Amino acid sequence: MATVTKENIGLLHEKLTVKLEKTDYLPAFDKALKDYSKKANIPGFRKGMVPAGLIKKMYGASLFTDEVMRTLDRELMQYLQNEKLDIFAQPLPLDMNISQLDMNAPAEYIFSFEVGMKPEFSLPDLSKAPVTRYVVDVTDDMVQNEVERLQNRHGNMVDKEVVENDENVVNVLFTEADASGNAVEAGIKKDNSLLVKYFAEATRPQLTGKKTGDSITVQLKSAFDEKEREWIVGDLGLKDVTGAEERYFNVSITKVGLLEKRELNEEFFTQLYPTAEIKTEADFRNKLREEIGNYWKSQAANQIHDQIFHFLTDHSQMSFPEAFLRNWVKTQGETVKTDEEVEAEFPGFLNQLKWTLVSDKIVVEAGVQVNPDEIRDFAKQQLFSYMGGANLSDDQPWVTDYVERMMKDRKYVEESFSRIQTQKMFEWAATQVKPSDKSISAEDFTAMVSEHQHHHHS
Repeated sequence: MATVTKENIGLLHEKLTVKLEKTDYLPAFDKALKDYSKKANIPGFRKGMVPAGLIKKMYGASLFTDEVMRTLDRELMQYLQNEKLDIFAQPLPLDMNISQLDMNAPAEYIFSFEVGMKPEFSLPDLSKAPVTRYVVDVTDDMVQNEVERLQNRHGNMVDKEVVENDENVVNVLFTEADASGNAVEAGIKKDNSLLVKYFAEATRPQLTGKKTGDSITVQLKSAFDEKEREWIVGDLGLKDVTGAEERYFNVSITKVGLLEKRELNEEFFTQLYPTAEIKTEADFRNKLREEIGNYWKSQAANQIHDQIFHFLTDHSQMSFPEAFLRNWVKTQGETVKTDEEVEAEFPGFLNQLKWTLVSDKIVVEAGVQVNPDEIRDFAKQQLFSYMGGANLSDDQPWVTDYVERMMKDRKYVEESFSRIQTQKMFEWAATQVKPSDKSISAEDFTAMVSEHQHHHHS
């Protein structure tokens, strides 16, 4: 009868020794030989009539090893289950001396493994977490900018005879040229559409009074300021070309227009918000104020999740079987890593592991569950956001088909499950904390978040 013994070899680090008797694996080996001789195809013999001796000679050694290993595996798993050992990953062999296996002299075999035990720990008390809920002030300027953005986005382009001011839109053809405006043979040619104000201030007067068919010669570095220049250079296909900004182009006007801002009237309000009763400009501004506020509220909620994450990871005290985990990191990749590689990866690996244990515990304590319909819904929302948030109706057959196809993709289901679970975990944790409110400007909030992310990932 097989026996498994356990011996402590370090912090949360156990050695398991499995002893197999002949009787544990021999019957299975004999059966494997018989089964094999029934189905073996060996030239010169009828199927099922191959002498046992020959089968044993040809295939015995590998069948013998397979059976011993299978028995070993079964005994080990059985032991872990019976003893309820909560281990990381799986047992790592300490010495796999396969050469000791000899089918002609079956014996008692001893194999040993190391396992890393998961630590006991308790979650810190979230109600004592110092959490700040940032309340972003929605200013009149923010509302005004949004009003103008919407007016422009839904505005009308009207044709004009000549360029009058910075707000004119010009459709232009860029043709690569020399300093005196002669086209370069086989040079770049590219259409574009620009607001006059995208040109540098000193260049704009050259465009004033120009009409369709007129052209000016510019050098990229003086005709555009940095931000716009970067965009134009990219558009001309010169993104990583040295000296790109030194180049000259003829810019010829193919059309002049003006974007007339959409009027603020009830028809426009209804187009933007069909279901809300918005009659006046004041109503409209209030609606935008509310939407901007909601956007910042959701940003602030994510930021609370971030504070919760740090509180949980900083205050959950746990030890790790580091010796075991280093061996694990070393041997479990595509190739065996060097000690230097292991050391470099290890701190990040431990942090990741810590968060996994913390989140597993929350899932259990908060009873977080994710059902298949929630994954379906997640897939649907994702699809709609790819489609640009168009108001698609839920019950179109192609939507259902897409969702059902995603539900059959195991990787997708696992990733979605994990994302929804994490979201629910944080939502639960957010109900446990007692945040204090703090006013902040949108700029300061954005700066704080991006500073933090930068700090995180560097």
